[in-house]
Amino acid sequence: MLTKPIVMLDFETTGLSPAMGDRITEVAALRIADGVIVDRYVSLVNCGVRIPSFITSLTGITQKMVDTAPPAHEVVPRLLAFIGGDPLAAHNASFDEKFLHAESGRLGMASGHTGTVCSLKLCRRVFPDFGSYKLGQLGNRLGIAFQGTAHRAEADAQVAAEVLLHVGRHIANQYGIASVDPALLMSVNKLAAAKVPAFLHKRSADTGAH
Repeated sequence: MLTKPIVMLDFETTGLSPAMGDRITEVAALRIADGVIVDRYVSLVNCGVRIPSFITSLTGITQKMVDTAPPAHEVVPRLLAFIGGDPLAAHNASFDEKFLHAESGRLGMASGHTGTVCSLKLCRRVFPDFGSYKLGQLGNRLGIAFQGTAHRAEADAQVAAEVLLHVGRHIANQYGIASVDPALLMSVNKLAAAKVPAFLHKRSADTGAH
């Protein structure tokens, strides 16, 4: 299950929009392979910006913590090297991906990741009857506990990775698909929820025929 590697990414940031000058304060990248987390890169980030008080209240990340953290021009290249050419996953992936592109672009660099899976969209497609798709609520619903503080990058990435693995196992068991890979999850991401069962039944029949 999820035999091909995929990297679960989570950023903590000073706000919602890099276009408005918001920057990253913490990153966690967890590589999943063969159904388990096999490697991780985690770091606070000093982007030389002030941390709004409401962000400190939400995340627990203080100004002092980022002031003494490695600078972005060290962290971002290490992150890009860690990701390499593997696909990415993130919970509400458009958010993390726009910050990845913005921070990479500031250094004249680009991420080499091959495609992105949004675990939030994926859960909407595969579990359309769930009332909430927020990470904490999903964790509670699926029996996945936070092992650290919510709204810290590593704890959030850990839960999101476990959610992704849960979805993969659900697809494998429900539809009899032996190999659930990132490409299949990307395909499911792009479908309307109503079309997902038929798509996965067909995939199961097609793979079973070979």
